[in-house]
Amino acid sequence: MARVRYGARTEAEIAASREKSSKLPDIWSTGVVAVWETDPDVVAAVLPPPLKPADRPLVRANISKVDLPGYPLGAGSVAVAAQHDGVEGWYPLVMPMTHERALTGGREVFGEPKKLGEVTVERDGLVVRAALARHGIAFVEVRGAVDRPLPLPEPNQKTDFYFKFLPAVDGSGFDADPVLVHCVRNEKVRKLEHITGDVVLRESMFDPVADLPVRRIVEITIGEKTTDQKGRVVERVSAQALLPYIHQRYDDPMQILDGPPEGSL
Repeated sequence: MARVRYGARTEAEIAASREKSSKLPDIWSTGVVAVWETDPDVVAAVLPPPLKPADRPLVRANISKVDLPGYPLGAGSVAVAAQHDGVEGWYPLVMPMTHERALTGGREVFGEPKKLGEVTVERDGLVVRAALARHGIAFVEVRGAVDRPLPLPEPNQKTDFYFKFLPAVDGSGFDADPVLVHCVRNEKVRKLEHITGDVVLRESMFDPVADLPVRRIVEITIGEKTTDQKGRVVERVSAQALLPYIHQRYDDPMQILDGPPEGSL
């Protein structure tokens, strides 16, 4: 009988797949990072418990292009500075990706708030433009010019906070208590330049980052870096406390109840 591709894979095939993924070479991306100060009460408002605001009310937009062979990828995020149990990190509100493959693992394994979107990173000489867009709206745009090289930082670790959950089948909440994930990224940088420019936030009902106003730009850079990441569940969190924030994950929270039209199966 011919191989049935939906059939079960052997233990050897599963082990080989894991080994292959653990030996991936460094993948370098070119990206623009903009960090700005916003209003402290806005940061506090978007953080689900048990996350708390960091000492400074910072927002970070990361907009990158990854030149994967035969599979160029655009990836971005908008995150606010946060802390949990003595750990400083970032809580991403939205993470646009240009391909579905980049969505699946991040959402299902780590609980990342990834959505399909458009990612632009353009450079013409010293002039740089980077943007994140969905539904035809470039809700974050960074514009400016490179004015000087920056010293390369030492390899470092950065932590992102995610909530991993499954909406309940009957729409009443969650199927089990959500978990808080610490995702640690090891980052290496091989090129870094400073940009003098500005950050433009545009109104979008789907990605309302315009609610995080730019009060003062801290830094804008463009660089080449590679990262790996590992996540761990640090605690289970209150479903009741997280439920008011579930809309952050979806364009329409009611879409979690979408199914095929009655009688179509």
